[in-house]
Amino acid sequence: MSIGAEVAAHLPFLRRYARALTGSQSTGDAFVQATLEAALADEELAGSLRGGRVPLYAAFSRVWSSAYLEVADAQASGSVHEIAAQGQLRRITPLNRQALLLTTVEDFSAADAATIMGMEPAEIETLVREAVAEIDRESTTSVLIIEDEALISMQLEDLVRALGHEICGTAATRTQVQDVIAGQTPGLVLADIQLADGSSGLDAVDDILAQGSVPVIFITAYPERLLTGDRPEPTYLITKPFQEDAVRAAISQALFFGSTRPL
Repeated sequence: MSIGAEVAAHLPFLRRYARALTGSQSTGDAFVQATLEAALADEELAGSLRGGRVPLYAAFSRVWSSAYLEVADAQASGSVHEIAAQGQLRRITPLNRQALLLTTVEDFSAADAATIMGMEPAEIETLVREAVAEIDRESTTSVLIIEDEALISMQLEDLVRALGHEICGTAATRTQVQDVIAGQTPGLVLADIQLADGSSGLDAVDDILAQGSVPVIFITAYPERLLTGDRPEPTYLITKPFQEDAVRAAISQALFFGSTRPL
């Protein structure tokens, strides 16, 4: 397999990680593009991309660590969400969030995450513990769960409540979502894309966003339907079956960036 084909196979998931890390599709894609451009300009770096996801994410991590401020400045225009995300990026380089996202959402081992971030596995484990502690300290919000599988919905409810958040409603269809949001706007949405009556979680989320800007995390067994590049992709995308820590990490990132923009 050529380097190009090998990179292409992993690119949708690197873009997902970049979006989750930066809180913005355009900013995340700018980092991914900068990584690919750096590889084209450096034969040694290009050669290192052979061998799967770890070398590709490691190359991205080096670009992120060394140049994220420049990329954010270059993307200084955009939506309110993107500008808010860039403001956060100018203030911090969230190593603990990187470690948590890599080991949960992207499902790397601590050893692989250590290789990606240029650290020791023990340091990654410490960063993950710090990230979890940070999540526990975050302010609470109201959460709408859109999920047609009862057991998964209950699991998400328990997880959300364990993090200190409130459940403002659960829904298994688009119509039920409309009933919930008729009287309130959630502070966060966890949504499947395929609902009980054949309706679309994407359409249900569009109904919510028509009322105001709300962070959304998609949790689906069909991530390929959302990682096509043909339409704006969700910033936070969890694949079923999911790790609870992956959902915690996504909630942390969504609220971290969501708290910087008005609803």
